[in-house]
Amino acid sequence: MGSKTGKGSMMWWQFSLLGVGCTIGTGFFLGSSIAIEKSGPAVLIPFFLAAIGTYIVYDALVKMSIANPDKGSFRSYAKRAFGKWAGFSNGWVYLISEMLIMGSQLMALGIFTQFWFPALQLWIGTSIFAVLGLLIILTGIKGFEKFQNIFGVMKLAAIVMFIIVAVVILSRGMTIQPSEVHSLFDTYKNFFSEGYRGLWLALLYAFYAYGGIEVMGLLIIDLKNPRQAPKAGKIMILVLTIIYVLSIALALVLVSWQEIKVEESPFITALENFQLPYVTDIFNGILIIAGFSTMVASLYGVLTILTSLAEDHDAPAILVKKGEMRVPLPAFLFVAGALLTTIIIGFLLPEKIFEYMITAAGLMLLYNWLFILVTYTKLMQLSKWDRAKTTLGMLLIVITVSGTFGEKTSRLGLFVSLLFLVIIGIVTCIMAKSWGSNKGSV
Repeated sequence: MGSKTGKGSMMWWQFSLLGVGCTIGTGFFLGSSIAIEKSGPAVLIPFFLAAIGTYIVYDALVKMSIANPDKGSFRSYAKRAFGKWAGFSNGWVYLISEMLIMGSQLMALGIFTQFWFPALQLWIGTSIFAVLGLLIILTGIKGFEKFQNIFGVMKLAAIVMFIIVAVVILSRGMTIQPSEVHSLFDTYKNFFSEGYRGLWLALLYAFYAYGGIEVMGLLIIDLKNPRQAPKAGKIMILVLTIIYVLSIALALVLVSWQEIKVEESPFITALENFQLPYVTDIFNGILIIAGFSTMVASLYGVLTILTSLAEDHDAPAILVKKGEMRVPLPAFLFVAGALLTTIIIGFLLPEKIFEYMITAAGLMLLYNWLFILVTYTKLMQLSKWDRAKTTLGMLLIVITVSGTFGEKTSRLGLFVSLLFLVIIGIVTCIMAKSWGSNKGSV
């Protein structure tokens, strides 16, 4: 694989904005409801801890990318550190995590649509968005890429709009229905109402809201000055943390955390009680548009990772056969099959499907992040401070993963993720035999 690339043209602040746009998605807009349900008002603590862990992973990936620019990013670094088996397994773990993320986003879109059409079955809504997403991949790749920045701004605008509306409501106090707005004291007087166990359970969903920073590792090569990537990352994660924590804190002031439902965005729940004309409908529309853009971006991501694995002979070579289409037909059919599987699962298990999907997706993503940190310790010369940060990051990830043992729903997601790891491990062992027969390939 060719590792070096030409100099990029992106400024560091553009990189930060792109990172914010890529990261904000349905994992925050809907996944935060699950985090609130688990930990109550103390949900703010998991979001702070997840921000710390996210930055540690990002910082490690950035330093490896600056030292050895490579379009394969963490896959290439894992391969360089531990051999071909690491690059192969790391690539497939990330591919499956992205497929699960894609599926969870599709489910979230179906749930958002039910806000307007409560009688619409989940599998029907998800089918519509799946078909639209696939059509965009087939016919409108260049056009969609031009709109990605607009969609990114809309996602940020949705949160900013909620913050502004919430502040206006609080500033007007009792003059708006309902007759009494929950005061900050009343909302947070039982801050640890769900105990430390609640914090433990909520960590995964807080981490999931920051999912996407690993993609920034793939884009560092596009920076005009790659050495500004650490600064760009600090700004990016700081902005994300501020808007995440502030918006959730305001939502919990407007409505009791006990009224927030897993199947609805906490921001919709917080606003709908006030009967503000069109505000909840506009906000829900923005969530659907933003969620759809994130889902289609994930479709592109899965397609790109799959073709990259095939080009590196870590997946069947037939997957990159293009023919007359703009995208490789076999890879496209693979992605379409993954979406169809998600829809079928949603039809069979509609009640808790989003939580199952988001748990498994978040865990697969964290496995990838953990391997990034392990690779970092292998490839780079670390100072005592770097080693302490990396150890803290690993510890946070391990604690987060262990939290899925604490509840039945999240345990099922854990078992699904472990099943995927076992399958990838078995395939890696089988492939290792063929690599062993070709000594130059390791």
